[in-house]
Amino acid sequence: MSKVTIKVNDNGSLRISGDVELLDGAGNKYETKPAFSLCRCGMSKNMPFCDASHKGKFESVVRAPQADKTE
Repeated sequence: MSKVTIKVNDNGSLRISGDVELLDGAGNKYETKPAFSLCRCGMSKNMPFCDASHKGKFESVVRAPQADKTE
């Protein structure tokens, strides 16, 4: 099984890559490719997938906390 990676794109989608199964709330499976993007802004007309409707209308830059390097 390949490692799954989820990247939080600046001002955009969640980019998913790897061997993952995407299910809806009822457990129904979505057809996906080896890499796909999920909507994070709520504006997509192809939910839960990103269709780039966010361009110029959505701002979010998220960074993981960095370990404190003062020891």
